[in-house]
Amino acid sequence: MNITLEHISKRFQRYWIFREVNYVFKAPGAYALLGPNGCGKSTLLRLIAGMQSSSAGKVFYHNDKGQAVPGTSIFSDISFCAPGMELIEELTLREFLEFHFSFKKPLPGLDIDKIIALTGLKDAEHKPIGDYSSGMKQRVKLAQAIFADTPVLLIDEPCTNLDQQGVDQYKHWIETYGKGRLIIVASNDEREYYFCKEQIVIGDYK
Repeated sequence: MNITLEHISKRFQRYWIFREVNYVFKAPGAYALLGPNGCGKSTLLRLIAGMQSSSAGKVFYHNDKGQAVPGTSIFSDISFCAPGMELIEELTLREFLEFHFSFKKPLPGLDIDKIIALTGLKDAEHKPIGDYSSGMKQRVKLAQAIFADTPVLLIDEPCTNLDQQGVDQYKHWIETYGKGRLIIVASNDEREYYFCKEQIVIGDYK
């Protein structure tokens, strides 16, 4: 899937966060949205995901055949992960993954058992996610996004709350399971976007 931004602008009250973003994200490829905290990286990522509306401009989606895809139909094509996203904390890890992957298929060759093993949380699979540490929860958020069979992967600050082992795990997942996809990472930490050949500095669109 290719995603095109035309004249995308966003403001909160009287203040413009960014203006006139014109860009084409082409698959396969890896892109980084860069800039300090508060510059609008996360907001732009949510706009691309169809989770927020812009103040001006439009987002267009086209599948690998060049056919337009309505914004109302992109859910099945996009995986999203952000530190602030909610997990169903009353569910166990296994229950949560079974629920999530009832809406989106896992990548070929993966199933719930294999995904749990990949997270390294096998010993905690029957515990409520609400009892997990912040780092464990972040692994779950990354797993539900990266291991879903979607052509587009949108990730906001993926290494938040992760220790070095978790960072290494994230890098391995991206290198192994990110091939052939359109990946967009919002970050100000090079460990999170080191593989992104294309970089967009949000501060250039003020």
